[in-house]
Order: sequence, then structure tokens, then C-alpha cells
Amino acid sequence: MKIACIGGGPAGLYFAIAMKLRDPFCEIDIYERNKPGDTFGWGVVFSDQTMANLAATDPQSAQLIADSLAHWDDIEVHFKNTVESSGGHGFCGIGRKRLLAILQDRAAELGVNLHFETETDPANLPDADLVIAADGINSRIREQYADVFKPDIDVRANKFVWLGTHKVFDAFTFAFKETAHGWVWAHAYRFDDDLSTFIVECSEETWRGLGFDQMDQDETCRACEALFADQLDGHELMSNARHLRGSAWLNFRRVLCENWTHRNVILLGDAAHTAHFSIGSGTKLAFEDAIMLAEVLTSKSQPIEEGLKEYQAVRTVEVLKLQSAARNSTEWFETLDRYLDFEPKQFAYSLLTRSQRISHENLRERDAKWMARMEGWFASQQGVSVRPPMFVPYALRGMELKNRVVVSPMCMYSSDDGLINDFHFVHYGSRAMGGAGLIYTEMTNVAADARISPGCAGIYTDEHVAAWKRVVDHVHANNAKMAIQIGHAGRKGATKLSWEGNNEPLESGGWELIGPSPIPWSEKNQIPREMTREDMDRVKDEFVTATKRALEAGFDMVEMHGAHGYLFSSFITPVSNQRDDEYGGSLENRLRYPLEVFTAMRAVWPADRPMAVRLSATDWVGEDGITPDDAVLVAKAFAAAGADLIDVSAGQTTPAGEPVYGRMFQTPFSDQIRNTLHCSTMAVGNIYEVDHVNSILAAGRADLVALARPHLADPYWTLRAAAELGYRGVDVPNQYIAGHVQLARNLKRAAEMQEMKV
Repeated sequence: MKIACIGGGPAGLYFAIAMKLRDPFCEIDIYERNKPGDTFGWGVVFSDQTMANLAATDPQSAQLIADSLAHWDDIEVHFKNTVESSGGHGFCGIGRKRLLAILQDRAAELGVNLHFETETDPANLPDADLVIAADGINSRIREQYADVFKPDIDVRANKFVWLGTHKVFDAFTFAFKETAHGWVWAHAYRFDDDLSTFIVECSEETWRGLGFDQMDQDETCRACEALFADQLDGHELMSNARHLRGSAWLNFRRVLCENWTHRNVILLGDAAHTAHFSIGSGTKLAFEDAIMLAEVLTSKSQPIEEGLKEYQAVRTVEVLKLQSAARNSTEWFETLDRYLDFEPKQFAYSLLTRSQRISHENLRERDAKWMARMEGWFASQQGVSVRPPMFVPYALRGMELKNRVVVSPMCMYSSDDGLINDFHFVHYGSRAMGGAGLIYTEMTNVAADARISPGCAGIYTDEHVAAWKRVVDHVHANNAKMAIQIGHAGRKGATKLSWEGNNEPLESGGWELIGPSPIPWSEKNQIPREMTREDMDRVKDEFVTATKRALEAGFDMVEMHGAHGYLFSSFITPVSNQRDDEYGGSLENRLRYPLEVFTAMRAVWPADRPMAVRLSATDWVGEDGITPDDAVLVAKAFAAAGADLIDVSAGQTTPAGEPVYGRMFQTPFSDQIRNTLHCSTMAVGNIYEVDHVNSILAAGRADLVALARPHLADPYWTLRAAAELGYRGVDVPNQYIAGHVQLARNLKRAAEMQEMKV
């Protein structure tokens, strides 16, 4: 087989090595436009897993790389004249020039033909059985056949420049500097005995304000030396991008291609995909691509065409995982302003967990002493002794919660004409005994024709109040608080029970629906009648009456449901509000009626009791619907009207929505609202592990965390979490203490056995 590899970076070189080791008789030519020693960038970061993969593929080059690695364990965060140092992170780095030299020598030793300073015309590729396009992030081959490869390229907002220095950093160092034009920060790490990478990053506004847009590379180095004089200790900064004209500042380009092959051309490494440098995985991905591609091309078990499909399918999954983590990391730096009011310990914690790949307990495994200090700081903000963040109390007005765990509102579809029954008493009561600090009702409707289904709960009769009071009293007896979520289904009403057909309209026994505009939820659903001013007044009065009834029932907090496509959500989002009066059009107008109702509710609810509002932070339909930036404005308006807590959900406002699911996938919306407005928020959405809860809270992404399905599976989720963490300060019903002690003992023993196996 004759193979032409375009690009002599780590991806192309390692593919040639892996391929030659599997098929010594194949002929491989590598065409590289630069000289052997030319490279952009300084050091490359590897993990232990990457080194293990290299050792399994080619022990000889892996050993040479290992012998050249610089190792370090600590991360230092320099912020506001303080240094937070966390250990146990286990990084290693190597100079990019050294890495290329090792790979070039090994490839030549195996018989690969290396052609340097050789330009390749993407429209006239070398004659070969296969052409491997390993020509990097700005791949000319990918662009030549863009109509086939279909690249999705996202140019990120921040500017960065890749520099080097002879200052040796013993820790991976993040240094943040405030200037008159905004913040600038450095990512610095050692990769040789006397060399370190020094990446400087900032927003474009700051970049222009500081005049970097007018500087050449030498001027950039001198300016950055002045900014980071405290970290550089008199050492100079250097650029090795002399082959670039003018400034070496860049915007990172996130690349992902729909197709990785075209005829005999195969994309490899950065030509097919990229991951932001802040998680240091670009070279790792390239090596893994190279290893698998060589395996596929030499496999005897399947045709090459099928193998290439598998190559793309398998590698795409891994790429998407890392790109998801990289996106979280990138956005943290792009939205740095949100976190500048944090205390240094929380700022460092937020930075360390920004990608969601490092969790709370993972940090504890790395550096238990630093985590103890962090948890001590977090607990001290509420005046209590050190404990896991989820068990630190929280207060909203006069409502004091014993912990931050919330049983999320979940429709049970088990009421009769709005009247709850013994099922609900057991359902809510068991979760109160299970240790959660706050128990939410399901969406509880203000009128019979406000229900989602015939089985939905209500609070529109005195009988309803008495039934709810029985539940609330039992919850209070178990030292928990209870909130009622009050809502109106709007255009999503008159549907079957969820297990009979989600959002499926009733075949008989339905009722008239109302909404901001006569737009049905779907073609199958009833067309709602556009609300008149008389309708608005009636519904507002129903919400006020329901709020008064909630007070009679003894609820600690009232939440207005303004999310998920129900009535108020339908007013807020343009996908369902197309009115041409003062209640439609601009966001300000669309908010007018929901705010009017909320204000009326707040007026009859006691000043010492909190109120909340649930919002859908995005419609998942792009700029045609509510966006996260819009959600900040919506939350700001409700906070000004007296909302003490923003319950941040997302979507379910239109069947056209295209959610992006994943662990804690809605938490970034809570983070944005909380740290832009400095208000209390509650995070929801695919949160199911103890680590998720503690990480969200400690990083300042929310103040409360709501779990839905985990509480359906385990009413005692919070007590189990306390046992898992070895926390003894949780309230356990006297009748259950023996079981809780046994559970804690069993979990501890299981953890010890697992540690022995490792």
C-alpha cells in the first residue's frame, strides 16, 4: 500500500509509525511544508493514559518521550494577590520540538520517507492509494473538499498568544491580572529543564484596549512581561512563531467534520477536530486517531470501507466527549467576569472544575487538605462547622433550610379533580423523612381548567387546602420545608396522563384552552383561545387566590411556574406569543403579564416568606426563541419584582426544540443567571450523583440543587448521600438510625475494598 501523509506534525508522524509497525511493507511519504525544527507552540501536555496508549503502540518512542517528560503535581491559581495551590494533579509535559524530533527520527528509522519544506497542492494531491490529511487546524485539504467533509468551525471569542520563557514553573500556573481595560491571564507550565509554555489570553475588547492589536511579536512579549512581572521573576518571554507575519495572537477555532473520508482522502487529528488548549487534549486526540486508523487499515477482519466508518464513528464519540468538556472550559474563560467577585478559594475551585471532568470527590482524592480548607471556607459563609457543601444550611428570607438538597417538582398525575390523596401523603412524606431540605409539590393548578391532565393536583377549593395542609404538617414534623409550585397549563392543557400519552390530547372530557396566541402545542392538540383582558384578570385573580390558599395550607415558599411551555412561559417566549398588543412583540411586552401576576401574588404573600419563579432559560431553537442571554433579563425582571429564587430549567416550550443533553446540562444556565445578577438560583436537569450536587454548590453555579428522577428511585437519596460521604450531622428519623449506621458502615467497607483492588 502506498500512502501519502500531508502534514508532519505529531498526528501524521505517529500515524506513519503505527502503520509501519503493523505493515512494514507499506510505503509512506510525509510531506511537511515547514523545516524539521519549525513549530508553532512550545510544550505539549500528556496524561498517564496517553502515555500508556503510546507505550502499547510503540514502546521505543514512548520510552524516549517518557525520558524527556517534565512532571508536576500542583496547580497554582494567582488571583487578587493570593495564591491557591492544589496538588495531586499528575501532569507531564514535553517540548513540542523535542517531541517532533523523536517522532521524526523514529519514523525515518522505520523507513518512512520525510519531505520537508514541501508544499502540497490540495487540488493536485500526490499519487497514492491513500492520502492522509494531517495538515492541521487550518487544513487546506479539508477546505478544498469542504462540500464533502462539511466542517463545522466555531471561532471562539477570546484572543490568545502562545509564548515561551526560561522561567521554570514548578506548578501548572494560572495567573490573573486586572488592567484598566479588563482582565488578562496566563496558562503557564514547564516542559523542559529550563523552558516553560506561557499562553496569554484575554477578551478581544481587552486585547484592543491594551493595544495588542497594534503590536508585533516582540512588542507583545515585552508588554506581557510587564503584566506578569510577578510570575516571571525577570525572565523574558519569547515567540517561536517568527514565520507568521505581524502579531501571533489568534482566536481558537473549534473544528468538527461531518465526514472524515472522501474517496481515498482521510482526515486525521486537528484537520478533523480540535479541542481547546485549556484542557490540553489536542495531541492526545491526534495520537489516538493515528493508532486506530493504523489498526483499521491493517485489519483482516473487515473491509477497509467498513473499518473507516468505524474509525469515524468511534473517534467521533471520543472527540465529542472532549469537545463538551473543552466547551465548558472555554466558556469559563470567555465569561470570566461572572466569577471575579468570588473569594480566591471559590474562584480556584470554579476554575479547577470548569470542564466538569474533575468533580468534588475527585479533587478530594487529589488534595484532601486543600479540599478541607475549601469546605471549611464554604461552611463558614453560613456560620457552621466544616461539612460537605450540600449539608451547609441556606436561608431565603425567613425560610431556613437545613441543607441544599431539593426534591424537584414532579407531576404525579394521581389526583381526583385536583384533590391529592394518601398516595401524595406517602410520596411527599417519605421524601421529607429521606433528609431533603426542601420538598416541592408537583405543579399545582389554580383552577380545574388550568390543569395539564385530569390527574393533576389543584389548590382551588377548601378541600384541596385541607389535603395539602396534612402533607405540609407532616413535612414540617420531619424538619423539612415545603414549597408549592403554582401553575396554569395554558396551551398544554387537557391532555392524557403522561403514561397514557405524553402531551396527547384527551379524546373526551377535555376543556377549553387559553393562551397568549391561538397557536396549538402541536397539530394534534387543541387550538387555544387568545386571552382577552377579561381572561387575564380572571387568571390573575385565580393565582392570587391560590397564593392565599397556599398560606392557609402552611407552605414555606410559593413558586410561580413560568417554564416548560405552560401559560406564563407561553407569554414569555416568541415561539408561542405572537400578539400585536402591549403583551406581545418585545421581550419587555411579553413579560408584562407574567410580571403583573407575580407582583399580585407577592402582594398577598408574607414579606418574611420567599417566592420563586421557574424559568426555561432557552427554547433550544436558537435566536428565534428565548436564549440564555434573554433568560438573564427575564430573571432580572422577576428578581426586581420580589423573586428570591430563580429556579432555572430549560426547554419544553415547543416541540421544535433541540436540547443538548448531558450530565448537569442545564446547570450552566443557572451559573449564568446567578453570577451575572448575583441572585439565588436553583440548578436542575440530569443531576443525579452526590458529586454533582457538591460540585455545583462549591463552584458557585447555584445555591440549591433540585433532583427529580433520583428522588423517584430513592426517597432517601439525601440520607444515602450522607452515609456515602461519612457525614454524621444529617437528620435521620429515630426509627431509621440503625439502618443508616449500617448503610454508612457498608459503604465505607465497599470503598476500602475498592481502594485495595486499585
